[in-house]
Amino acid sequence: MFSFFRKKNPPTPADPEKTVAPNATTIAPETLAPAAVRDGAMRFSRPEPDTDDAPTAVSARNSWVSKLRAGLRKTSSNIAAVFTGTKIDEGLYEELESALVLADAGVKATQHLLDDLKRRVKQTRTTDPAMVKGILADALTELLAPLEKALVIGQHRPTVMMVVGVNGAGKTTSIGKLTRHLSYRGASVLLAAADTFRAAAKEQLAIWADRNTVEIISQQGGDPAAVSYDAVVAGTARGKDVVLVDTAGRLPTQLHLMEELKKIKRVISKADPSAPHEVLLVIDGNTGQNALSQVKAFDDVLSLTGLIITKLDGTAKGGVLAAIARERPVPVYFIGVGEKLEELETFNAREFAQALLA
Repeated sequence: MFSFFRKKNPPTPADPEKTVAPNATTIAPETLAPAAVRDGAMRFSRPEPDTDDAPTAVSARNSWVSKLRAGLRKTSSNIAAVFTGTKIDEGLYEELESALVLADAGVKATQHLLDDLKRRVKQTRTTDPAMVKGILADALTELLAPLEKALVIGQHRPTVMMVVGVNGAGKTTSIGKLTRHLSYRGASVLLAAADTFRAAAKEQLAIWADRNTVEIISQQGGDPAAVSYDAVVAGTARGKDVVLVDTAGRLPTQLHLMEELKKIKRVISKADPSAPHEVLLVIDGNTGQNALSQVKAFDDVLSLTGLIITKLDGTAKGGVLAAIARERPVPVYFIGVGEKLEELETFNAREFAQALLA
C-alpha cells in the first residue's frame, strides 16, 4: 500500500525470490516501506519493526483504514445487528441474507457467502452468534482475495495506463491521486489529456499536473486517439516511467463512444505495440449493482486489467466488491475514501472485509 515515508533510505539486502522484473517497481497490496535497489530495480516490502520509517507507514495506514471503516459504517452497523441474538438458526441466516443484499453484494455473492459461512460454522461447531461475524469476515476475505493484486511499474518504459469510466466517477481526480503516489516514489509521470469531449477536462487535468509537478500532453480540440499517441511517443522520447491517459467519461450503453475507446487503445498500440499495459476502470462506490454492470461492459470492450473504487466515504455500501469478485474478478488496485491526495490506497481484502463487517 502507499505509505508515507522518507524517499531516501539506506539500502538493505533485496530478496531475489521477490524479483518482478529488472527496473520494476511493485506497488503491492500491503503496508509498504522502501527496500533495496538492486540491479536497478526499486522494490517495496513490509516495513521491519526496527526501521525509522515503519511506525510512520503503519500509522498512516491505520489512519486510512479508520476512514474506510467510517465510510462503510452504515453498512457495517446493519450487518452487525444480525449477530446480536443468542441463537444461530435459519432466522439469523435469513437476516444476514437481507443485510448482504442491501449492501449491494448481489444474489450470487450473497448465496456463496451464506453457503460458505454455514459450512465453516458447522466445521468449527460455533455456537456463539457474535463469533459467527468473525467467521463471516474470513469467508468474505477469501472471496475478495482474487481482487488483491500488486500494480507493477517498470516492466515497460513507459508503462502506459489508459484510465476509463463513466461521467462523475472521479476518473480525473483518481488520476491526480495516482500521479501523486507514483511521483512520491520516484517514478516520472506524463499525463495525456485525451478527454477532449468535456470543455473543462483539459484544464482540470492541468491543475493536477501542476500540483504534482509533472508534464502534460494536450491539444485544443484534438482527436483523443491522436493525443494518446503523441503522449506515448513523448513519454518514450523523454524517458518517462509512466504515461497516464485520461479519457472522456461515457456510459457503456453509448456504443459510439465505447468504439472511441477501442480506437484509442488501438492507436496507443501503434505507438508502442505492447501498450496499453494497464486499462483501469474508475467506479463510483455509490453506484451499487450498477458498478458490476459497468465492469462487465467495459471489460468486454477493453479487457480491463484493474479497477479503482472511489467515494467510499459517504453512502457507499461496499458490498458490490463481493459481487465483482464472484462474477467478474478484475483486480482492485486502489480504493479511495475522500478528496485529499493521500486518500487513495491499495486494496487489501482482509482490511476491507473487516471494515465492511465492523
